[in-house]
Amino acid sequence: MTAKPVTITVDGESVRTESGRSVAAALTLEQQRTAWRSTRFNQEPRGLFCGIGACFDCLITVDGTPGLRGCMVQVEDGMSVETDKS
Repeated sequence: MTAKPVTITVDGESVRTESGRSVAAALTLEQQRTAWRSTRFNQEPRGLFCGIGACFDCLITVDGTPGLRGCMVQVEDGMSVETDKS
């Protein structure tokens, strides 16, 4: 199966990536972002950590739905992603 190019919007910016990737992978590979949110109390940077949905370090908002784990959400063409560290 060949990956197809898709475009998602991340914090208002168009990002081209490949179908089949998770949002966390797209943020890491296409934008070289290692963090896209901060912890509540100490403002420590968080991003992709476990990559299997066991932790909550990669939380994002997708198409208006908050609190999704970026490593578990597959990119879809036209998807809108918001992070806490735009």
